[in-house]
Amino acid sequence: MFRYKRNMVRWIALVVGTVGVLFWAISPIGSTVPPQTYEKLKIFTDVVSIVQRNYAEDVESEEIIYSAIRGMLQGLDPHSSFMTPENYKEMQVETRGSFGGIGIEIGIRDEMLTVIAPLEDTPAFRAGIKAGDKIIKIEDKFTKGMTLFDAVKLMRGKRGTDITISIMRKGFKNPQPYTITRDVIKIKSVKFRELEDGFGYIRIAQFKEKTSSEVEEALKKLGSRDGRLKGLILDLRNDPGGLLTKAVEVADKFLTSGLIVYTKGRVVNQDMKFEAKEEGTHPDYPVIVLVNGGSASASEIVAGALQDQNRAIILGTQTFGKGSVQTIIPLSDGTAIKLTTSKYYTPSGKAIQAKGIEPDIIVGEEIRHIKEKDLAGHLEAEGKDLDEHKKKIRVNEGSLGKDVEDIQLKRALDYLKSWYIFKGTVSKLM
Repeated sequence: MFRYKRNMVRWIALVVGTVGVLFWAISPIGSTVPPQTYEKLKIFTDVVSIVQRNYAEDVESEEIIYSAIRGMLQGLDPHSSFMTPENYKEMQVETRGSFGGIGIEIGIRDEMLTVIAPLEDTPAFRAGIKAGDKIIKIEDKFTKGMTLFDAVKLMRGKRGTDITISIMRKGFKNPQPYTITRDVIKIKSVKFRELEDGFGYIRIAQFKEKTSSEVEEALKKLGSRDGRLKGLILDLRNDPGGLLTKAVEVADKFLTSGLIVYTKGRVVNQDMKFEAKEEGTHPDYPVIVLVNGGSASASEIVAGALQDQNRAIILGTQTFGKGSVQTIIPLSDGTAIKLTTSKYYTPSGKAIQAKGIEPDIIVGEEIRHIKEKDLAGHLEAEGKDLDEHKKKIRVNEGSLGKDVEDIQLKRALDYLKSWYIFKGTVSKLM
């Protein structure tokens, strides 16, 4: 059986709103609200009354209330947010994997709208938008203080229509305009191919509704169950995450038993354990998982589970560190909130939040990705920084420049082939 032993060798884009998501309906009013909360609510209603009576222009009650809720949630952490009915519908459309836009993942860094990563094979990707770009303007509107949802709303649009965004990048003296033609962004979450005879490659761009079934189909075509597949490279680089349940289903394909991930929150029903089952598990051939700084959330769940269970070698660079779970809670008027309700932990109990997964084999020092710990208001890391440093041997192949991803893939394939070379050599010596 192939089980990677961690003492042998030590050796990852992203609107931050793309998360380990659960869809959950709960009562918005709990029985444990402390009395002082209601006292402060009187101050809030007084302010609403003052604004409506004295503000320079008429303001609808709904606008005031929605703005207050939006500000409250934004003040908690980078991933909690308020969704109007329109925003809520857009989020559901995006989760299904098809929408009109330019194809970038965005977040807020240093109070600036920042590109986490362009999605592969999208207009933004082809236009040359890069991770770390600051979006200064969308058309004629400055983005300073703009919410993520408002920014997304402006950039979404019908296929064939143009939008101009002004980008500031290291090396630019002034913001540069990029005019991009919108398209229908159909996120094909899984791509695959055979690299060499018996060695397969599967790339997961995001964890969507159909990701698990698409991975199953890819494994089938690569010959996973008929003995043709001798080794697999699972590429999670720049995968911002997505649906928690789909990450669990993907990890379960390679594990026969044991924990995949568990979550811990303040409320009992937020504590959940997800365990592997033997049914449907694929054969025990070698697996290498590619990760980098753009691998987040659901990607980190898969990488962490396979690493902790000694089922795969993790190769690349340290991941993003998005270790919190957001729950979508619909409200009575058609709005919804996305609330950080728990944190997730790998089978060995490691907290990913603001740390990330450190690869077993570190290949390359890439252009620095924005990490969870860079985001204003992020939940702090638990415990020590990356642990078990002394229990592993570091293999660092240094700066690999612009071809880092090709080198990482090549190294992974070399390691897979080497496994069979050593295996054959040992059997001859026995």
